[in-house]
Amino acid sequence: MQNKFLLLGIALLSLTACKTTSLQVANVQTQKNISINKELKDDEDFAKFIEPYTLKLNKEMNQKISYTNVDLTKEGDNSNLGNLLADYTFDGADVWVKANLNKNVDAALINIGGIRTTIGKGDILLKNVFEVMPFENEVIIVKMKGSDVQGLFDYYAKTQVNNPVSHLYIETNNGQLTKKLINGKAVNPAQDYYIATSDYLALGGDNMKFFSKGESIPTGIKLRDLFVDYFKKNAEINPKEDIRLNFIGKK
Repeated sequence: MQNKFLLLGIALLSLTACKTTSLQVANVQTQKNISINKELKDDEDFAKFIEPYTLKLNKEMNQKISYTNVDLTKEGDNSNLGNLLADYTFDGADVWVKANLNKNVDAALINIGGIRTTIGKGDILLKNVFEVMPFENEVIIVKMKGSDVQGLFDYYAKTQVNNPVSHLYIETNNGQLTKKLINGKAVNPAQDYYIATSDYLALGGDNMKFFSKGESIPTGIKLRDLFVDYFKKNAEINPKEDIRLNFIGKK
């Protein structure tokens, strides 16, 4: 989805800022404090100028794109919103990989910190997805040997962090890795695996240095745009409540 109205609003503000810098101040009283408070009046001319763009932006942002019968949260090791967005990442990336690489995506991984808020029960509006994912992160496919994927499992065993996954099962007991599956199967060290993630994580964000051992393949797909598309494709959201991260004895 093209966020043309947001970009237009930002451009307008930027242009205004540029014009302001060209003004010459005749007298500056450095000894005087100027209080910025509610008594300062709005620029009525500027407000009138941007009003049609604001109205158009609000109309687009407030459009209903889906519905959920339950609160979509990011709480817990297997949060329903985290699982949902990881699955959307997997599904969207898989379509791209099939079309462009003639391969299949094996798993997906996103970071819980990138999910900035929750979505309450009821109508899901376009602005809700922008609030959940305000960043311009891109979907990246990382091609990794099965032997190198061990670093991914070691990361989870060490951190016990609830970064959402799709088509992965990671089990630990008191911080020790006890089970690891990709698509329900044991990892083949000699096999190539295609893992969908964000450009932030592929570059080592959140200390995911294990991705550096793979080959990063850009898709040109914005993660947020992908989420918007999949919310639109599903009139009602029914998140899966399955266990993907099983940290037994987690402190």
